[in-house]
Amino acid sequence: MNSEGREKVKDNDLFFTCGLIDYMARKTKNTRSYVVNKLGKKRLEKIYELADVYHCDNLDRVSDDFIEESQIQNGIFDNVGDCCFSIPSHWDIGKVYKRLIKQVSEKERISVIDALIEVYNSFISPKIDDYNSSVYYENPSYIYECYKENKML
Repeated sequence: MNSEGREKVKDNDLFFTCGLIDYMARKTKNTRSYVVNKLGKKRLEKIYELADVYHCDNLDRVSDDFIEESQIQNGIFDNVGDCCFSIPSHWDIGKVYKRLIKQVSEKERISVIDALIEVYNSFISPKIDDYNSSVYYENPSYIYECYKENKML
């Protein structure tokens, strides 16, 4: 079956993958692109393919395992600590990335993981992760258009 509940299972798996990336980035005080690049394509594919299993486990344990396996070092990027307003959860940000990655994958006809790597390494990722701005609250279509034009519109 392709769908359970309100959205497709693979969309939910992408949501979990993006939420986990954000969780690990916050935990290690790193940019999201650093975490994505340290995880690498094979681990990202594994997380995405086994998301339904990983989401049943303790998020701290899952993140710790991938942090250790990928040798992700602690950094100094602290967008949560720098935020002057209400802080979105890692799931809130995961949803923003999920929507953008899905659009990029569909419109560019590339795999979800290739789109994920492109999005997190694009100019839009630091914009989304600046919680003192409003980019993460913007309409998903607007975020996609900005991504596509490689600048804020």
